[in-house]
Amino acid sequence: MSQSPYRIAIDASRSTAGTPTGTETYSLRLSQALIAANDSAEVPARISLYFRDRPPAGLYTDSVNVDILRIPFPRLWTHLRFAAELWRSRPDITFVPAHTLPFAFPGRAIVTVHDLGFKRFPAAHPPAQRLYLDASTRFSQARADLIFADSQATAADLIRYYGTPAKKIRVIYPGVDPAKLKAATEQIEAVRAKHQLPSRYFLFIGTLQPRKNIKGIVQAFAGWQQSRNEPETGLVLAGGKGWLYEDAWLEGAQQVYATGYVSEADKAALLANALALVFPSLYEGFGFPAIEAMIAGAPVIASNTSSLGEIVGESGLLVDPQDVNAIAAAMSRISDDEPLRQALIHRGYQRAKRFTWESAAEQAMSAFRELGAPA
Repeated sequence: MSQSPYRIAIDASRSTAGTPTGTETYSLRLSQALIAANDSAEVPARISLYFRDRPPAGLYTDSVNVDILRIPFPRLWTHLRFAAELWRSRPDITFVPAHTLPFAFPGRAIVTVHDLGFKRFPAAHPPAQRLYLDASTRFSQARADLIFADSQATAADLIRYYGTPAKKIRVIYPGVDPAKLKAATEQIEAVRAKHQLPSRYFLFIGTLQPRKNIKGIVQAFAGWQQSRNEPETGLVLAGGKGWLYEDAWLEGAQQVYATGYVSEADKAALLANALALVFPSLYEGFGFPAIEAMIAGAPVIASNTSSLGEIVGESGLLVDPQDVNAIAAAMSRISDDEPLRQALIHRGYQRAKRFTWESAAEQAMSAFRELGAPA
């Protein structure tokens, strides 16, 4: 007798964001890759994707094994509307890749915990947000049967702060999209003109918020400027303003350009032309920009803490994120030593090949089968 397909419900509500950050990108790309991996399985599961907003046409590939379900609701969508649908349909597994599990729902569950930055650096989060993140993560890690962690660093933090059993955690590295990170020369020049940028610049990509260490990056750049005569070299901060942002962070240096949120196409062009990505975050659960820089051909200056040391390894320059002089010294090494810069670019490109959505999806499907396949 053939096996019946088991049923997976996925909260895809975060995958339709118009200006996606790392978490929303993860939700979209992993869900897309899961559909492809499932379609090629010997006994495919039945996947239901749940949305609050209508997904754009073509966002997900058509599949005979997938149902697209929009269940609009004005507030508390996860805990009321999505939960109600789970009680109605009773899937074998509920997977939430980018948020929190509903407070009450039936059956087994998998949740992705991206990072615990709110525990490591509580002052970098507004109090109400910090309390919500703590409560929802504490609940989700306890309610879930399995937990996907973006890095060994996040797995260790789950064990440290919540006592999560190690046997419940699966470290699955996210992927990147190489095709979206290749920029032609004309694109590079067009993006420079669009944002009125100099020909030489260091680059930061990410939301401008305290744990991204924006103030430290600007101070390091100011120190680098004072040590040499390169008035034409700039610092580009590409990202929207996040919580607790302060304009004062940008003071003390010349030639600092804040572009606001940039599109995927603009990001590829910015990376391709950068002296280096400067990414000494105080805390990262994974750090998409570091891998994206490696693919796009930009050397990486990153923190030697949290997940970044684990992700970047010897393919970049690792620094103490709270040592402004160390960040400035890394900028000098890259700007002054072109052979080193080229070696880092080569090493980074090779290392980035490890991080693919196909690999992430295969590992996730293995966990689904482990948890939900019929006996």
